[in-house]
Amino acid sequence: MSVLVAEGAAVGAGSKLVVMEAMKMEHVITADRTGVVRSVRVAVGDVIREGFPIVFIEEADVEVADQEDDEQLDPDHIRDDLAELYERRGLTLDENRPEAVARRTKTGQFTARENIAALCDPGSFSEYGQLAVAAQRARRTTEWLRERTPADGMIGGLGTVNAELFGAEAARCMALSYDYTVFAGTQGHRNHYKKDRLFDLAKRLRIPLVFFTEGGGGRPGDTDGDSIGMDVTTFTQFSQLSGLIPLVGLNSGRCFAGNTAILACCDVIIATKDSTVGMGGPAMIEGGGLGVYTPEEVGPMSTQVPNGVIDILVEDDAEMIEVGKKYLSYFQGPLTEWEAPDQRTMRHIVPENRVQMYDVRDVINTLADVDSVLEIRAEFGVGIITCLIRVEGKPMGLIANNPHHLAGAIDSDGADKGARFLQLCDAFDLPVVSIMDCPGIMVGPEVEQEALVRHSARMFVTGANLGVPIFGLIIRKAYGLGVQAMCGGSSMAPVFSVAWPTAEFAGMNIEGAVKLGYRNDLAALETAEERKALFEKKTAKAYEQARAVNGAQFFGVDDVIDPAESRDWIVTGLRSLPPPEPRTTKRRPYIDTW
Repeated sequence: MSVLVAEGAAVGAGSKLVVMEAMKMEHVITADRTGVVRSVRVAVGDVIREGFPIVFIEEADVEVADQEDDEQLDPDHIRDDLAELYERRGLTLDENRPEAVARRTKTGQFTARENIAALCDPGSFSEYGQLAVAAQRARRTTEWLRERTPADGMIGGLGTVNAELFGAEAARCMALSYDYTVFAGTQGHRNHYKKDRLFDLAKRLRIPLVFFTEGGGGRPGDTDGDSIGMDVTTFTQFSQLSGLIPLVGLNSGRCFAGNTAILACCDVIIATKDSTVGMGGPAMIEGGGLGVYTPEEVGPMSTQVPNGVIDILVEDDAEMIEVGKKYLSYFQGPLTEWEAPDQRTMRHIVPENRVQMYDVRDVINTLADVDSVLEIRAEFGVGIITCLIRVEGKPMGLIANNPHHLAGAIDSDGADKGARFLQLCDAFDLPVVSIMDCPGIMVGPEVEQEALVRHSARMFVTGANLGVPIFGLIIRKAYGLGVQAMCGGSSMAPVFSVAWPTAEFAGMNIEGAVKLGYRNDLAALETAEERKALFEKKTAKAYEQARAVNGAQFFGVDDVIDPAESRDWIVTGLRSLPPPEPRTTKRRPYIDTW
């Protein structure tokens, strides 16, 4: 108890009279009127009860001396407690870590904080756990840990990405980045704890998650806390996000072990050309008695791009982040501004000569809005092309046969790539355009050694069970099971299946079908010239019957169209879809990592 006034003092309404302590907290008692203090009924050390009189004030019109007014304090004044906070925060910032920043500058890479700043809209990022340090108090001083292990090597929090395009609500995002300047970006005890917190929050808020994964995996040097290691929940929680929210993995530099496990669970992996991605780094390899390697020899991009691990290869950190933002945009909503290419050029992409080669990417780039195509896994499974596109600003997925590889036939890698991409589109409500020029599923003893039987079936079971619509464009060959695999198993599965005049329909390769169908007739002829003449006659007839304008008489497709009308069909299809229903659960349990 502290008494601040004396008998006879003039006080005003709001004047401080007594400071009373209750439950270890100080409470200031103020006057409720203007007047003169006639008596003070308490003293220092007194114990008072509810209703006990403290000060008697005789109401009067008196002149009151000014008291210190807290409300007049300078709002820019930094108190000691706030100054201490700023000092602690400052230890984590790049401008106060010149040696660490210099190491990144030397390699031409962004720091972890520069990653986040380049990804998130200016001023939108709120960091979680900035003051955390490594769990090594048993071997390091607190001061050392604050200076050398800011944020325990993992920066994460909430922000927005692409808000200028989609608005703040649609742009909400969880952003995380390992910090390679802290113990080589390894996964420490507290940064695992932070990840678990942020993963749970992303799940509850249903927001996309972008993760910069550079780092060396689990950290062996942490000493605080007891654990066998495998009880950490990070990988369980992150895996459960698959199919619920978009997961974007970005990597520059070395990524091994636990960091790679996180990266591999992402929907898309975007990596710089100097990245090295492996399930075990050089130390782990050597420790297992498997040889001595440099980091650059373990999972370089020359290996991980053509084998399908990396979805998109980029030049440097800046491009990695820009491509990451573009990828994320397809899951943030439609754009209101877009530009359509001249659709008349579609008429001349596929040649009239049915064996003359063309580039199906010309079809894709003409069909989609200008500058809206983002190809995924371009150097893997090259027989099928997978892209994210926009049509009239609306995001869509697109798969297409590539006639430059096996004439567009489906092989094991292509089937894996196509099926996985369809899962991605299905999980996040993206309609799919299928551009078909397929002579079938590949055949031969060599492809059977690659388990093509099982791999090709992924296209059927995935396509037939999609919850999103498929729009089918048949632009040339539509042969047998291969083309059926491209459209959910049947030409009647898509919202529409339309063909160009260059399309042709057959159960298999036409020449092969003639040889099989007329084997006895051909064998009955005496001379090679007769057999050749009959073969050519039957083949020409089969080709004529296979032409789209003739095949359409049997209504196996919805129409044969002018190629310039293709985009109009897609627009009509999009406008015909019912409004999407808000989802509270996943459409798919998860998206296949492969």
